Formats: sequence, C-alpha cells, structure tokens
Amino acid sequence: MSRKRLTIILLLIASLAAGGWYYWRQRESDEKNRLLTARVTRGEIEETTTALGILQPLTFVDVGTQISGQLKKIHVTLGATVQEGELLAEIDPTLLITRVESNRAQIQALEAQVIEKRAQHALAKSQYERQKNMQASNATSQEALQSAETSLKTTAAQMVQLAAQIRQVESTLRADEANLSYARILAPMSGTVVTLPARQGQTLIASQQAPTLLRIADLTSMTVWTQVSEADIIRLKLGMEAWFTTLGNPDKRHYGHLRQILPTPDVVNNVVLYNALFDVENPNLELGIQMSAQVSFIHAKASDALLVPISALNPPATENNGEKRERREPEAATGTKEQATIRIMLDGKPENRTVTVGVKNRLQAQILSGLKEGDEVVVASAEKRPAASTSPLLMSRPNSGGKGRSK
Repeated sequence: MSRKRLTIILLLIASLAAGGWYYWRQRESDEKNRLLTARVTRGEIEETTTALGILQPLTFVDVGTQISGQLKKIHVTLGATVQEGELLAEIDPTLLITRVESNRAQIQALEAQVIEKRAQHALAKSQYERQKNMQASNATSQEALQSAETSLKTTAAQMVQLAAQIRQVESTLRADEANLSYARILAPMSGTVVTLPARQGQTLIASQQAPTLLRIADLTSMTVWTQVSEADIIRLKLGMEAWFTTLGNPDKRHYGHLRQILPTPDVVNNVVLYNALFDVENPNLELGIQMSAQVSFIHAKASDALLVPISALNPPATENNGEKRERREPEAATGTKEQATIRIMLDGKPENRTVTVGVKNRLQAQILSGLKEGDEVVVASAEKRPAASTSPLLMSRPNSGGKGRSK
C-alpha cells in the first residue's frame, strides 16, 4: 500500500470518528435539552383541604321586645359599643303605667273590704257567743242561734275570698310592673351594635312574635363558616388545625382549630356542601362580618423539608421489553411514608433513584431519604411540560438553585 493511500485511509477513519463523536454528543445534548429539570429545595410544606368561608361573630344576640307599643326613643347608633345593662331604647309606657296604677288601686279597695269584713266577722262571732249562752238557759230560740252561726261562717268565707282576690290582683300587678320594666330595653351583653332595623316612632307588635330592634355582637372572637364539599368533608377531623387568609390581607394567616361540623348540609346547584366551623381571636377588630376567607384545613405539614415538584414522582419509565410504563399520578397522602421513583441527573444523564416520600400536596412532595438539597431531578420532558399552575419558584435550569415553599 502506498503512503498516499494510507494517508487517505487514516484521514477517512479520523473523519468518521470525529463525525461519530459529534453525533453522539449532539444526541446526548438533544436528549438533555428535551428534559425539564428542577433543583431539590428546602422549605415548608403542608397538605391541606381548601375551601371558601364567611366570617361571622362567635357570640351575638338579637335584642327584641316582649311588649307592644310605640318606640319612643333609641339611645344607640349603628356601630356603637355598648356595655351590659346599658339603656338601648324606650317604648312609650303610658298604657303600662295606667295598668299598674289601676291594679294598685284595686288592691287598696280590696284591702279596705278586708278591714270591713274583719269587723263584721268580729261582730258575728260576738253575736254567736251570746246566742249560744242564751240557748243554754233557754233564753233564745234555736233559729236565732243558727242565724248567728251562719253569719259567723259567712263573714269568715268572705274574708278568705277577699284574700284570694288580693293575691290575684297582686299577681296581675307584678306582671304589669314587669311589662313596665320591659319598656326600658337594656343591653343583655357587651359588644357592638351591628344591625339596627328598628326606627324611632315605629309601632311594635309583640303579640305574634318578638320584633327585633337591633343585634349586638362581640367582634373580638369570630367564627369561620366554611363550606366543604361532600367529597372532602370525610377527611376533616374535629380539633385539626386550620388557617385562612382574607382578600384584603392575603399574606397574613389566621389560625384556629376545627370546632364543629354541622350535620345538615346546604345544597347549592345540586352540590352538597357541609358547614365546618372554627373560631379565631380578633383583638384588633381587623376581621369583619361577612368577610370572605380562603380556608385551608391542615392534614399534615413539615418544616425545613427537602422538596421536589410533585411531577418528579413516578416519571415515565421503560420496561425491559422496551415498552413505556403508563404514568401513575401520585395519590394524596396525609403525612404517611411511601416509596417512589424519580429520575436524577448525574453527569448529564438521568438515572432512576428510589426515594422515601413524606408529606405531599398538589405542587410539591417532601423527600425523607434518597436526595439532598441541590440535586437536579427530572420534572418532565420538553414535550410534556408541567401545568402552568406549577410554582415558578420550584423550576430551575441545571445550574440554578433556591428554596421553595408550598401552601
């Protein structure tokens, strides 16, 4: 073989080797570019059930009236702070005063009759004793003795009757005096006047139902009335921790514990919703009645945890026969440990690794073992990018890092 031909062959071999190496690197680069990755971060995670709620005062009372009449004077205004026993309103007491005075006069008349009957009874008793003594010496008739005895018994019965009438009128008097006191409407509790439907000069009729004049509420403690779907209500447990945010201050959480689940649901557009109640303190009165609340009931949580996007769990894998395994979305957990497989980037290549998973939610999962902070894991291929709801804080290029937090 000539030197020239040998040189050509060597050049051809070198070209083929260079081309193969370039093709292999280009293929490896294309494969890597098709993978969307994220860094393992450290932060807090919660698994929650979310729902919408409405704020209502924990303690309130509707102040009504037990008597009918014209509302003479209202002493408070809407939003006023009142103390227990404070005068709120007055009803015209004219008719009630008349009844009280009439009953008192009737009692006085009956007491005068009692005095008269006592005198008659004393006279009848004296006459009876005299007739009885005369009868012993046959100085009077039997008829006269019987007549004196009848007068004695009659006056005694009349005295008993008058005593009963006095008790009856006194009972009526006590009722009228109570009704007279009801004309002055006092605050049954301390709080804030939150509704005031009554108007001064309005005629109130309490014969059928007690008219509501106003509502007093203690705004220092509020109750969150949360409507939870029938699919989620079975996961809630009394005493579990819950928190909410308001539209006006979405960055501040207010915490409480589930106190009650009402047994009767509301049906809205054929959707069954149960009311779950929990209480929160409101010392600064920053929470108001009917405020909307974005509520989260906490099933499990972890702090300073290693976190990966939920899409990194159970990625598509290839069986030995070359067929793709069907992707299985991870189910929600309540802080229980389970095993999962993820793909981690090592030397630019994805490799399967088994990890232990703790708390999970819809965005992230806690990794208990198998990874360390800063590891790069495969989230999805470029053709199957995660949904737009995935937090941008969790996604990173291969050389980026950071911490993520899940709500």
